[in-house]
Amino acid sequence: MKKGLAIIFVLLISVFSKAEKVYEFNSTCQQAYQEITKLKLNNGLALLEKAKKQNPENLIPVILESYVDFFELFFNEDAAEYKVKKHRIDERIDILKSGPENSPFYNFCLSVAYAHKAVIAIKFGENFTAGIDVRKSYQYIKSNKKQFPTFTPNNLLYGSLETVMGTIPKGYKWITNLLGMKGSVAEGMQTLRNFNYSNDPYARLMNTESAFIYGYLLFHIENKKDETLQFIKDRKLDIVNNHLLAFMAANLSKNNRQTEVAKNIILNRNKSSEYFQTEVWNYELGYCKLHHLEIAEAIQYFEQFVKNFKGKFYVKDVYQKISWCYYLQGNNAAAQAARNNVITKGNTITDADKLALKEAQSGKWPNALLLKARMLNDGGYNGEAVQTLAGKTQNSFSKEEDKLEFIYRLARINDDLRRDTEAIQYYQTVIQLGQQRPEYYAARSALQIGLIYERKGNKAEAVNYFKKCMDMEDHDFKNSLDQKAKAGIARCKGE
Repeated sequence: MKKGLAIIFVLLISVFSKAEKVYEFNSTCQQAYQEITKLKLNNGLALLEKAKKQNPENLIPVILESYVDFFELFFNEDAAEYKVKKHRIDERIDILKSGPENSPFYNFCLSVAYAHKAVIAIKFGENFTAGIDVRKSYQYIKSNKKQFPTFTPNNLLYGSLETVMGTIPKGYKWITNLLGMKGSVAEGMQTLRNFNYSNDPYARLMNTESAFIYGYLLFHIENKKDETLQFIKDRKLDIVNNHLLAFMAANLSKNNRQTEVAKNIILNRNKSSEYFQTEVWNYELGYCKLHHLEIAEAIQYFEQFVKNFKGKFYVKDVYQKISWCYYLQGNNAAAQAARNNVITKGNTITDADKLALKEAQSGKWPNALLLKARMLNDGGYNGEAVQTLAGKTQNSFSKEEDKLEFIYRLARINDDLRRDTEAIQYYQTVIQLGQQRPEYYAARSALQIGLIYERKGNKAEAVNYFKKCMDMEDHDFKNSLDQKAKAGIARCKGE
């Protein structure tokens, strides 16, 4: 009898313990969230400890701890740290499942936790696990939208997933098949846009995270590069005291060939020790210097990156860039040593790393003149790029791949200078000569012609060239170019 009563008592305690769990996004948690999304992670953790003492049953600190681990593992990719934190990620999800299911935060927090887990899994090469976790994240947020349709934070995560799933290339179709989700760029981006510009209290609270996600998708998926950088200015995003937004602004400016803007953002950010320390700044600065052919400084930043970076993403790519720097300096021994590191270090998950390895294994070195023109063009220094190629013709080069690249470089420079007629002519020549070759020039040329026609409002012709890009097989950057082309088709068709 006593034993039975004891069991009942324990069960009652368990039930009431679960009932006491709450999702209380109070002022302390809000302050912690804002510090964390500025990448002031230690400040955020200190506030979370305060929040736990205020109410040990509050589960909001649990999901905010997930953000801390996410940023640390995403940016620094430390495998030893991941090994330690991996079990915490699963434990955290179990704790979140103990919360009250009648709260809109229940499914939402689980969706966020699984999304964090999935992205980190990809960083460490666990693609199948990532696919399963993306599916779980989607299921939870989809359920939450149905159960709590007026809970506005749903729109941030659901809109993001819907947009990205609408652009998955053929090489990764297993993900969408696994999810049973087609996605829609138009609908997903509209959902994100509405949330971003809303005066809803949650939209204001989550402004940094929302701007970060929206900015990247606007830039890469909707291909509205200038509009994205104008969005950063118009919203008066703090790119000095918020390192997450500073990283986004610098990275996107660099990718939009605005190297001087990117460099100034990085150098002018708040240097306080309160901010999370990461090697991404050296990575970005290395590219800023390389793109202006400031070779010695580029080597300095890139070597600092590979010395301290614990991850494997873009390591082969950076060693390739180090090898190019030494090659352009005429230091062949150092160039070969860096190339050897391309072969032995990092991984080949990204297209850039795959291409770096392919070049290293080929034993071939790029044409120095074309390499200089490429770096200057990539940095937006088109006047200097034109001067580099002045007086040269296709016949100035002996190798077929160099002849092809020369035409492609002329096309990209004219494209950037908005000389559309000349750019299209050069691109078409590249397609004609290179569509059966392994280099990416022909596929990229088809993509760029599509983008020009899209910009001009000729969507039918744009779609034709986007499809032409996707139809080309067995070339470098296949998956990433296909994704860009598929996103272009979706934009043109309003899908």
